Amino acid sequence: MDPTTSTRDLLFTLLLKVGVASSIAALLARWNTFRRVLFTEERDPDQKLKLMLFMTPPLILGVTLRLVGYPYRFADLSLEGAFLMGLLGGRVVGPLGGAIITLPALIGHEWLGMPAAATAGLIGGLIRQAIPNKEDIWNFGPFTFLNIPRAIVRLLRRAQPSWEMAPLLACVGLELGRVALVFATNKPKWLFAIDPRWNWWLILTVIATLMSVAAPLKIWNNTRIEMNLERHQQLLLKARMDALSSQINPHFLFNTLNTVSALIRFDPDTARGVVLKLSNILRRLLRKHETFVPLHEELEFIDDYLDIEVARFGRDNLEIIKELDEDTLEAFVPSMLLQPIVENCLKHGLAPKIEGGKIQLRTSNRDGRLHIEIEDNGVGISEEKMPHVYVEGIGLSNVRERLKVLYGADFNLEIESRPGDGTTIRIDIPELVSTMQAVG
Repeated sequence: MDPTTSTRDLLFTLLLKVGVASSIAALLARWNTFRRVLFTEERDPDQKLKLMLFMTPPLILGVTLRLVGYPYRFADLSLEGAFLMGLLGGRVVGPLGGAIITLPALIGHEWLGMPAAATAGLIGGLIRQAIPNKEDIWNFGPFTFLNIPRAIVRLLRRAQPSWEMAPLLACVGLELGRVALVFATNKPKWLFAIDPRWNWWLILTVIATLMSVAAPLKIWNNTRIEMNLERHQQLLLKARMDALSSQINPHFLFNTLNTVSALIRFDPDTARGVVLKLSNILRRLLRKHETFVPLHEELEFIDDYLDIEVARFGRDNLEIIKELDEDTLEAFVPSMLLQPIVENCLKHGLAPKIEGGKIQLRTSNRDGRLHIEIEDNGVGISEEKMPHVYVEGIGLSNVRERLKVLYGADFNLEIESRPGDGTTIRIDIPELVSTMQAVG
């Protein structure tokens, strides 16, 4: 055979080998069950079994393809796969998985294939057991060998080993050991090796073995980092929502308690009714926090709040008008969405007016979106204050921030004010009816 052709064939085979290892890793990473099992550091027997069930079939297929014919040598990842299973699953998963994936080789009379793969799996399991912090396993990558000088300096100066070097040294030792075993037994058919020659081309074979172990680890580590970021974003979202709700609830409670305190002084009977309404409100606030509630529940909450405010302002001074579309009552809206807006209407719009006023609440459904309008005929907002409403107004700024967190850019909150004539606040959000009911 032409040496140039032989060299080109070897390089092509080694590149395909690394590509197959990366492709299998990327394919397995798409399975949610595999990700959950893979990223669990302490696994029970069931999880270890699942890890083997996911990893062994593609590796068995690779060994079988290699036995079919010479061109498919790149598909055999028995040694690398067994080592990976040991590194990730432990001393039991590694040897057992290595023995399983080399069953086709044993049937093909490759008598040393199964002991070699089981040994590779055991070495991977022992390395996993020896590493104090299992997170160091994920530091092993395709270019870890570039850190060898720094690892040597660290070992000499601080007597502190770099544990990511352990898988690297193990991969080098396994490949060199495989080639040495073929030479020692003088039985090439008993153990498969891509290039069982003791020359400088062996360096490329060792590098390919390193890459075939490091590339899957790097792919899975990237998936692991993405999952952690997604989980942290969810926790951050929950923390932001809790923080915003904690700002709204005390703000509302303090104003309500002041109203109750004022009523007790001159009208104890009315105060008793207000206390009952307040108990309904507190019961709602103290139950488990809900991000979304049906609109009719939010309106019931507003009714209790407005009953207290009517007692405060007097029925002749505060008029409530509702124009509600029946089809919108089952739509889901963010909890505590309307109360801060209604409170702003009362506090900043109607309270400064001696003769009081009215609040109109309208809901409608158009093109799959929920439209809510809260209008008052109060003093309005001056042109100088309008640009600062979303920043300085605690209620409106929190409502806007919560809508941004929950809907992203798919919402609209606008204020239209006529100084001396009133203010209208419009909210436009997706109508979550069928979706939320399906989730429920």
